[in-house]
Amino acid sequence: MRASIRKISKFEPLTFIFSLLLLVLFLFISITLSNMIIRQIFDDFEGLVKAVENRAVISSIFLSLYAGFLATLVALILGVPAGYILARFDFPGKSLVESIIDVPVVVPHTVAGIAILTVFGSKGLIGGPLEAYIQFRDALPGIVVAMLFVSLPYLANSAREGFKSVDPRLENAARSLGAPLWKAFLFVTLPLSARHILIGAIMTWARAISEFGAVVLIAYYPMIGPTLIYDRFLSYGMSASRPIAVLLILVMLSIFIVVRVLSAGWSIYDRD
Repeated sequence: MRASIRKISKFEPLTFIFSLLLLVLFLFISITLSNMIIRQIFDDFEGLVKAVENRAVISSIFLSLYAGFLATLVALILGVPAGYILARFDFPGKSLVESIIDVPVVVPHTVAGIAILTVFGSKGLIGGPLEAYIQFRDALPGIVVAMLFVSLPYLANSAREGFKSVDPRLENAARSLGAPLWKAFLFVTLPLSARHILIGAIMTWARAISEFGAVVLIAYYPMIGPTLIYDRFLSYGMSASRPIAVLLILVMLSIFIVVRVLSAGWSIYDRD
């Protein structure tokens, strides 16, 4: 059933209060970000230009986007099936499974990094035996694993809620007409849940790109954007780190605006 969206046509106290709170939320975020961007442009525009022209800066931002994209792909492979099982079936220990999946969201970033290091480090549970074939410490696979660990819950939970929103009778109707389970899932359930999965993928990618604590413990090099910002701040202070931070924000904001605009036009998800 398509959600009903109303226009504000008359004064209602509850709507007025909620609108004010929305304004506060919007101003809190927008002022914090825009203040840094505006100050960088007017106080040190040359520094922003130099950051754009710096190969190390561009490489670190590209690495952040690329590693986050790889982590999101793996999250899709793991999170979509997990979300379907959690949405459609009850089984012993289901609450425990859901709780474990949510743990990376609340675990401190440094704790997550240490946990990942003990598993994927050169002497770790998995990293040790695989060291001759794949290196996680100070390498791209380590960055992807760290990003995946902290961001996977966003996709799994969003996919689960998407599958829950689809009436099982639609899937059963397809099966009653002779479609096997995989075909009913692929052509009925998945398309109707795609918007939730897309939102989950966007949040997963954003969370992966923004990760610092877990990544820096297993892979300080090669430097992703947040690591480079931290390194420049420690070495040279605010004047050297702020242009990179502003550039990363502008890149991410541009990408998210494009994705939001493209996804807003999807009509396949309107279930009347």
